[in-house]
Amino acid sequence: MNSELTVLDIILNSGALEIMVMLILLGMSIASWTMIIKRSQVLSEASRKATNFEDRFWSGIDLSQLYKEVQARKDDLTGSEQIFYSGFKEFARLHRSNDKVPEAVMEGTSRAMRVSLSKEVDELETNLPFLATVGSISPYIGLFGTVLGIMTAFIALGAMKQPTLATVAPGIAGALIATAMGLFAAIPAVMFYNRLTNKVSKLEHTYATFMEEFSSILHRQAFAANQEK
Repeated sequence: MNSELTVLDIILNSGALEIMVMLILLGMSIASWTMIIKRSQVLSEASRKATNFEDRFWSGIDLSQLYKEVQARKDDLTGSEQIFYSGFKEFARLHRSNDKVPEAVMEGTSRAMRVSLSKEVDELETNLPFLATVGSISPYIGLFGTVLGIMTAFIALGAMKQPTLATVAPGIAGALIATAMGLFAAIPAVMFYNRLTNKVSKLEHTYATFMEEFSSILHRQAFAANQEK
């Protein structure tokens, strides 16, 4: 009969602690896959929006006009658009009150854009630490379940008068399933953590490059206006 046991049978015949460990690992795996899918969609959308906005930015449109377009949907801005909005808004405000001190204008503008950049990167990194945690601790949780299962199997083996491999094998098999589930949860979490972190780094570089290019444009405008006066 033991040779006909399925994986499900082995799991159901495991001890309460082993089943609890497996359920924890299953929950962590489901949660990590959910976050992987959502983060992948968010980062893909962020990359698409950054590309579309920069195409619009470099199309030759007047920056004041672009600012009005962006301002009309200011509650939905992300990425490069949010950095542009924050920078241009602060630039216009400071330029009105400090038009004779372009250094102060640019310092405040750069500070506003750096704050926006930091917030955008923080948003992109949402839930990534959880994937790192799953990848780090899942194998150990699985190993803990395996140790419990093997201990239980050998305790039961010691209580038998005529122990055989067939009697102890299901218990050991159930214990090893915990290790397998730990690896099943950890491997995708580590792989996608590295992949998604790389995407975040690329987007951060894209945002930072745009910020520097936009700052250069505003710098020329600030100092040109000051020289004209």
